[in-house]
Amino acid sequence: MKDLYKKAKEVLPNSYAVYSKFKVAAAIRMKDGNIITGVNVENASFGLTNCAERTALFTAYTMGYKKEDIKEMLITTEKDDIVSPCGACRQVMRELVPLETPVHLVSANGMTQTVLNKELLPFAFDKEDL
Repeated sequence: MKDLYKKAKEVLPNSYAVYSKFKVAAAIRMKDGNIITGVNVENASFGLTNCAERTALFTAYTMGYKKEDIKEMLITTEKDDIVSPCGACRQVMRELVPLETPVHLVSANGMTQTVLNKELLPFAFDKEDL
C-alpha cells in the first residue's frame, strides 16, 4: 500500500481545487501491477466538478482496463482526518470496482482505514434495480 500512497501523494498537487481548496488524489492498483492515479478537478459550475476517484477510474477504463482488473484503491487528501468518497463516487465505484476490492482511506498524517468497496454504499442502486 505504501507505493499506492506515494503515487497518490505525488499527484495530489495537480488537483485543481481553486474553489474548495480541498485537494483529493486517488490511486488504483491493477492486477497487472500498473498504478493509475487521478485528482479532483473543479469547475465554477460545481456540478461539473470531477472527483479524484472517478478521474482515476475513468482513466483506467479509457486505457482498456475492466472491473475485474482492479486489485485495490487508495484515496488521500491534505486533511489530518480520514475522508471517504462522496456519494457520487461511491455509486460509480459500486458499478466499476469489484465489491470485495479493498479501499484504503489515508489521511495526510498517515492514519489509515481500509474497507471493502461493498461497505461504502449499503443499499446501493445497481443494474438489477433497472
